Amino acid sequence: MAKRGKRYPLVIYTHMIDRWWPAIFSLGAALLALAWGIRGLGYEQWRWLAFASIGGLHLFLGFLLLIMRKGAYVQPCSDYLRLATPFLRLNISYKRFLKTSSANIGTLFPPGNVSKWQAEIIHPIAKMTASVIDLRSFPMSPLALRLFLSPLFFKDKTPHFVILVNDWMKFSSELESMRTGGTEAPAPQKKRDSSILSRLPGKDK
Repeated sequence: MAKRGKRYPLVIYTHMIDRWWPAIFSLGAALLALAWGIRGLGYEQWRWLAFASIGGLHLFLGFLLLIMRKGAYVQPCSDYLRLATPFLRLNISYKRFLKTSSANIGTLFPPGNVSKWQAEIIHPIAKMTASVIDLRSFPMSPLALRLFLSPLFFKDKTPHFVILVNDWMKFSSELESMRTGGTEAPAPQKKRDSSILSRLPGKDK
């Protein structure tokens, strides 16, 4: 069984969901309160039922977003890196890795190169550092990846992933440890002194 490391929540998803779920949940609660008020005023049943149904749907969506929030993470394993989002689970073999590096989100996605709504999402996290994993090739169709993943996973059209977690240094360290099997380079051995002086009597005394 493959060894699995820590799960690191993907900041892109947690950041976006944290922006949405309070508003959706509050709207649902307000619609339910409105439905209760309409019912108390003696209006037709269909009126308050309509508001109650819409309010209940918004509450459900709010709870669903909270559940989805926990399902977006990246996890180093012994043979692959697992990338999990609410709509896609992907195991990326280490054999596909070319190199890993780090870069500032604001540098990867300058305001002038992204859409207005993306710039609004990026602004609060622009100073955070992301891990950029360059690949030999994508593990699946690039079109499918861009369909199921946020555009902020890709800085350009080359095979790579931009991974943003809260503790990028710890994530990078664990990722490299998994890739190398947790082994360290052997310590260099002392070179044996084979000179004539080493063979003289009393040299080691």
